[in-house]
Amino acid sequence: MAEEKAAEKRISIGKIYLKDFSFESPKAPEVFRHPDWKPKTNLNISSSHTALSDNQHEVVLTISVEAKHEDETLFLGELQQAGLFELVGYDGDELSAIVGSFCPNTLFPYARETISTLILKAGFPEFLLQPINFDNLYAQSQKHRDETSAGENEKKH
Repeated sequence: MAEEKAAEKRISIGKIYLKDFSFESPKAPEVFRHPDWKPKTNLNISSSHTALSDNQHEVVLTISVEAKHEDETLFLGELQQAGLFELVGYDGDELSAIVGSFCPNTLFPYARETISTLILKAGFPEFLLQPINFDNLYAQSQKHRDETSAGENEKKH
């Protein structure tokens, strides 16, 4: 019986694609005339999920990278790397964990390569995003959600 239930579960990748990308360097070409700048980089990562049918899901990993020197923006890039995933036999917490951790983890190498290549082609030094622990990020978001729910329930009583 347990073997039948396990056989019913399946994850497959239907398509990985670039949904949206924007890049700007508002201080170009002046920024390249001062190669001694030491930029501060801000990185924001989020993911979203849309159920397209019972088994087909779109997951979008959004990564924003901004490099600043003092108060001037050197470059700003935002990418939405998306994927269509067929998730059969999962629901509730299992489905939530897959779309919150497994799917973004699958999309991340594609997003990292695209961001790195475009920043380099824009004339800036090599930029490599470090590995990200999506399992940990998902666990943190679940903990935050649970704490928020508990706080709201206390207010109602």
